[in-house]
Amino acid sequence: MDFSIILDSFDVYLEGLYTTVWLVGLALIIGLCIAIPLAIARNSNNWLLVGPTWAFIYFFRGTPLLVQLYLIYYGMDQFYPVKDTMWENAWFCALVAFILNTSAYTSEIIRGAINGLPKGEVEAAKAYGMSPFATYRRIVLPSALRRALPAYSNEVIFMLHGSAVAGIVTILDLTGAARLVNSRYYAPFESFLTAGLFYMSLTFIILFVFKHAEKRFLAYLRPLESK
Repeated sequence: MDFSIILDSFDVYLEGLYTTVWLVGLALIIGLCIAIPLAIARNSNNWLLVGPTWAFIYFFRGTPLLVQLYLIYYGMDQFYPVKDTMWENAWFCALVAFILNTSAYTSEIIRGAINGLPKGEVEAAKAYGMSPFATYRRIVLPSALRRALPAYSNEVIFMLHGSAVAGIVTILDLTGAARLVNSRYYAPFESFLTAGLFYMSLTFIILFVFKHAEKRFLAYLRPLESK
């Protein structure tokens, strides 16, 4: 193993790391904001809300992320002239694909957390005379988002790993950096092993953050220690 290749190309990997972090981070933030109303609409009794929401979630959970990225990156020009617009940028197409994909998965996670809430919490809110909006804002969503943390941590990790497809559409993320280094030195082992170590480090950081978040926000669900 030639460590000089890694050292000489370290700045390329740092650039790829920066691109991966902001691209995935921004997609997760926007995707979470979209997923919450999607989850509420999915639980609605109104089929005008349930139907389109179900179709959206089914499509983006039922097709690979790479296919979705190709459809947006290569297919958007069939419906909308993308020249000299944001859609012409590869990073923007990747960001849209990541947002749509993660919002579909996250909405199902939140919906499951909402459906798993103890009925007593909602009934107590109704007994206090809260409106449905106030019940969701004060009781349902805060409790559901806390309970969804363990499952959502997996989605964050899957989104991080899935972001590797961005390198296919000319984006210099971690995988794109590895492809570039490999094309320069013809050293696939060193190139992709280094990228894998960066991905693994990011994964451990995510696990560490969510572990402490669960410890803080889910403390009330742990059984009391016997005296």
